[in-house]
Amino acid sequence: MADPGPASFSTRANALLRKNLTYQKRNLWSNVRLIMIPFYLCLILVGIQILFDTQVNNSADNRCGCQCIVKNGDGKCERKSCGFEYSSPDQAFFCSIPSPTRWPPLLQIPRPESRDVRDLGDDSCRRTGSCPVTILFTGNNNSLGTTVSENLLTSSLSVNISDLLLTSANNVLGTSSEADFTNYLDPAIALNLPIYNIQPQCIPNATFPFSFGQPPLMFQKELRCVEGSNRWKNTSREVNDEIFKGYRKGNREGNINEIAAGYDLLNTDSNNFNVHIWYNSTFKEGSRNRLIKLLRVPRSVNLVSNAYLQFLQGPGTRILLEYIKEMPKPETRLRLDIASLIGPLFFTWVILLLFPVILSSLVYEKQQHLRIIMKMHGLGDAPYWLISYAYFLTISMLYVICLMIFGSAIELNFFRLNSYSIQFIFYFLYLNLQIALAFLVSSMFSKVKTSTVAAYIYVFGSGLLGLFLLQFLIQDSSFPRGWIFFMELYPGFSLYRGLYEFSQFAFRGNLRGEDGMRWKDFSDSAMDDVFYIIIVEWFLALIAAYYIDKISSSGKDVLFFLKNPFKKTPPLRRPSLQRQGSKVTVEMEKTDVTQERQRVEQLMLDPSTHAIVCDNLKKVYPGRDGNPPKLAVRGLSLAVPSGECFGMLGPNGAGKTSFINMMTGLLKPTSGTGLVQGLDICNDMDRVYTSMGVCPQHDLLWETLTGREHLLFYGRLKNLKGSVLDQAVEESLKSVNLFHGGVADKPAGKYSGGMKRRLSVAISLIGNPKVVYMDEPSTGLDPASRKNLWTVIKRAKQNTAIILTTHSMEEAEYLCDRLGIFVDGGLQCIGNPKELKGRYGGSYVLTMTTSSEHEQIVEKMIQDVSPNAKRIYHIAGTQKFELPKEEVRITEVFQAVEKAKSNFTVFAWGLADTTLEDVFIKVARTGQAFNVFS
Repeated sequence: MADPGPASFSTRANALLRKNLTYQKRNLWSNVRLIMIPFYLCLILVGIQILFDTQVNNSADNRCGCQCIVKNGDGKCERKSCGFEYSSPDQAFFCSIPSPTRWPPLLQIPRPESRDVRDLGDDSCRRTGSCPVTILFTGNNNSLGTTVSENLLTSSLSVNISDLLLTSANNVLGTSSEADFTNYLDPAIALNLPIYNIQPQCIPNATFPFSFGQPPLMFQKELRCVEGSNRWKNTSREVNDEIFKGYRKGNREGNINEIAAGYDLLNTDSNNFNVHIWYNSTFKEGSRNRLIKLLRVPRSVNLVSNAYLQFLQGPGTRILLEYIKEMPKPETRLRLDIASLIGPLFFTWVILLLFPVILSSLVYEKQQHLRIIMKMHGLGDAPYWLISYAYFLTISMLYVICLMIFGSAIELNFFRLNSYSIQFIFYFLYLNLQIALAFLVSSMFSKVKTSTVAAYIYVFGSGLLGLFLLQFLIQDSSFPRGWIFFMELYPGFSLYRGLYEFSQFAFRGNLRGEDGMRWKDFSDSAMDDVFYIIIVEWFLALIAAYYIDKISSSGKDVLFFLKNPFKKTPPLRRPSLQRQGSKVTVEMEKTDVTQERQRVEQLMLDPSTHAIVCDNLKKVYPGRDGNPPKLAVRGLSLAVPSGECFGMLGPNGAGKTSFINMMTGLLKPTSGTGLVQGLDICNDMDRVYTSMGVCPQHDLLWETLTGREHLLFYGRLKNLKGSVLDQAVEESLKSVNLFHGGVADKPAGKYSGGMKRRLSVAISLIGNPKVVYMDEPSTGLDPASRKNLWTVIKRAKQNTAIILTTHSMEEAEYLCDRLGIFVDGGLQCIGNPKELKGRYGGSYVLTMTTSSEHEQIVEKMIQDVSPNAKRIYHIAGTQKFELPKEEVRITEVFQAVEKAKSNFTVFAWGLADTTLEDVFIKVARTGQAFNVFS
């Protein structure tokens, strides 16, 4: 098969996307169950709303009142009449009002304790409540303005008992309470709040009883006299400045207005009436949550108009403003949307529920080492981040869109009344932040269970804290708004605040029969701050997540971003033949190891001729808990050309896996150089991965993907496409006996250990990589499968350099062109199997079993045949002897055994040539002894 070359960015991205979609299809029912959770919560909200409607909204106390007109003999009502006159004050709110009550127009004035005292010299009147109400005047004509200001207020209280509305029209009545959003019931009259009569001069503590309305809304009030103070200012700038300075943020009761109004008469004269009126309509809710309130403007306009008419026509001329009232209204019912009020808690949980799903998926790839194995087979960081991020964002948006559609379909006002475009953008922005946070937080966890528990604590904790802490503080007007903004920096709170704004607009919209949040309301809510917070945090979280990922998974330097990307990598240092750091080591090494080191030093002048070149590679693990540093790999020098299978033998803990981890990018070498296809493993690992295959010691597979889907994914990473890919996958499956019987299309989670091992080998070889690392590839296989796998590996090594670790001497002898025995991090010997057996196994091994009393006779007999023979094993009459080949012949051994049989009983005996296993044991023992004494 021709070399397809490294896969492009789009090819690798396409491979990961198709793998993710396949994985998603395998987990279809898990996704269905996930989507059903918001459906159930929405249905719960609907149920709560229905129950609330039955018990509260539609209860008799919250409907227009009725009275029985005609009763039958049994006392049952036959005819009843409902309406305004039969209702209590609470019920009357819901009745139809064909002719609304006429209320006297009131002037909005400051509260007694906050009125302007700048012209008084002291503020003692604020404690007694006797401060005057200040009204500012300015204009181009000073004399006209003075006359108009003097005509503004009547000099005495005139009362007409027969016509109280006329009395209120002839007198200036005012209130310090804010207006409501309708004129059906003025809170200044309905509530226990004072009403003032503003006059130029007042008798101290003067009051006058007064009544308003008609049954059942009949109110008895007491008028209090308050002095009005008109002040002339030379320019409109002065008026504006005083009104601005006379407004400040107040306490729990609200914001403070010190000046009632300001009039700019502009160019008014006897022929022209032109006036601007200043007034402040900002109350305690502030601009963020301000309800749409009525403004008490009619009385201000009437006052200045009458003052001007009196200037023209004299004191008897007057525009009579008797009353103000609302338009007629039909009968209404209570419409409290409890579902919208508790919606922020439920929907915070619904949106945050995606966080544990995304986090567990990322941590699962980390825990199972799937991310690194994908990277080893050529999947770079850029396609991984792009596809993973886009994949999670798409799944999340589909989840939220389903929620919005379902919530609207069952008529939840939370979704139905608020602008869908604002909702969509808000959810889109927050989901981006949530995904970036999941990538960032995933770096802190290595176990799925731990991350899942922490994520669900975050989910439920955010909702409950939002309801019982954040919402309480938002509704407390005395709590500093700056701290609210600071709290919203916590992502769970920013989500809750956005949902809270939606709920408030939906609740008020439903109550008034209006729309909820629209773009024109955006700046009057807290959504603009929430959007800014989410956007900035998303950007910072994404940068931090990518930075940490680069450091942890890619082995980058902490300050890698400060390096010049256009700076060329310096050329490799050409080693000298005598190196200070390794001179002593070379002198102690065996001849074959020394020759390999010298060969590597020559190859470093042109390393591209060999697939793998390691020059003095060393790995030292730092000491921990008082232990000294651990030297795992001791200056390894090794060269492996293409077409060779190099076997690494050694006892457990010898450093074989550490060496492979360095060559595959899992570990960074402490010192030395490793080159793969001429590319440095420290600086060019991303390019190395494009031509590398790995069969790790433990099978790294997706439990729900089939064997065929695994090979399709890794084949695409190796730039195989179309029919070539299908053919390569089919051949790989057949070669490892996973093609027939439907095994190829079974989930890998249902494979046996041997089947998983064969699949891992097939993955490492697909696409004909230039370099393959196999860490104990035949572990757990039966003899037949092992033999078949050896054939596959032997066939694959024709154009590939393979480094293989194994504990099977038979496997090493069958597959490996050369062997190296590793002991305590150092290479003890190197050569092909025959050379090693010839070099370290120049003896026969004689085994003989007799009774215990004949052991010494057998030992003396062997010494006679071979004076330099060594007894290497002895237990219960069974003895093993090494006989040097140069001083003994096989016939002599047979003759000695026959002689022994004639003298005593020999239960068993055998003569064998040295095996590779014997060589391994001998070298390992020698190497360990040498390292102990050195």
